[in-house]
Amino acid sequence: MALLTASAIAFAQSSAPVLNLYSARHYQTDEALYSDFTRQTGIRVNRIEAGDEALLERIRTEGAQSPADVLLLVDASRLWRAQIDGLFQPVRSKILDARIPAHLRGKDDGKGAEWYGISTRARVMVYNRTKVRPEEVRTYEDLANPSLKGKVCSRSGTSPYMLSLIGAMSEHLGEAGAEQWARGVVANFARTPRGGDTDQIKAVASGECGVALTNTYYLVRMMRSAAPADKEAVSRIAMVWPNQQTWGTHMNISGGGVLKHAPHREAAVRFLEYLASDSAQAYLAEGNNEWPVVASAVQRNPALDALGPFKADTLGVAQVGRSQITASRIIDRVGWR
Repeated sequence: MALLTASAIAFAQSSAPVLNLYSARHYQTDEALYSDFTRQTGIRVNRIEAGDEALLERIRTEGAQSPADVLLLVDASRLWRAQIDGLFQPVRSKILDARIPAHLRGKDDGKGAEWYGISTRARVMVYNRTKVRPEEVRTYEDLANPSLKGKVCSRSGTSPYMLSLIGAMSEHLGEAGAEQWARGVVANFARTPRGGDTDQIKAVASGECGVALTNTYYLVRMMRSAAPADKEAVSRIAMVWPNQQTWGTHMNISGGGVLKHAPHREAAVRFLEYLASDSAQAYLAEGNNEWPVVASAVQRNPALDALGPFKADTLGVAQVGRSQITASRIIDRVGWR
């Protein structure tokens, strides 16, 4: 908190032109983004980095006195929460509307979108080559099959990544169908949910689990690692693009919007427009192993390419965000803690 307070004081003392950024993206590679934006525009980026919930609470507390211009978050469920809390203002931008697909934007009531996706990541399954047969894990629904009893590992159902996936399942299967599926997954747990995505990958590699879910950038990070332990772990697992014969693999986003009380609104819009540029999209893909949201952007990340082509679910991320309410009810009822 002392660090955050010091940063806020620094914001107040900054000389124009500046952009004040609150970001839940904790990726060192994003430094290149901020430097490039400043080089192109002359606008200096001041930033505070913290977890999604900490940033949301800070903005609520600061109210109209908040120095923040832009908020970047790393999950559709959190972006939706910021939206319904009234933290964003609508943005009308020909550049953003032309470059970012409609299904990767937040609410648009004719005045402009309240938030925009800037990168995508897929939620895939990884399985232990010696414990699970590939034909057993072709879809998310397969995770509930009795044949996987005692083989499924997961992080907590309250994780935003899981809330978004479970919410998306409720959109595809209906609430009752998604609850039945979630109950089956819980019945197949190899252990109590814990840890992050990297922990799930390592647990599958060690044989503690047979199969688990992970966001692709965690897997690609291990694929690109020079550490012997990571190389050994990757050699023991295989990855699946789920639901290729139905709706496609679940996608989530990193995204952001202009805050309601942004003191530097013009700089904030320019920053979002910059994030939709081909150069920024390439930084996102290459630096943190994410996919561009802009069709014309070229990513040069051999590890991402090595995952191969896939069919992505085009369910709107705003719809996924709203479905977290249903997802929360489901995880409570089935005990996915």
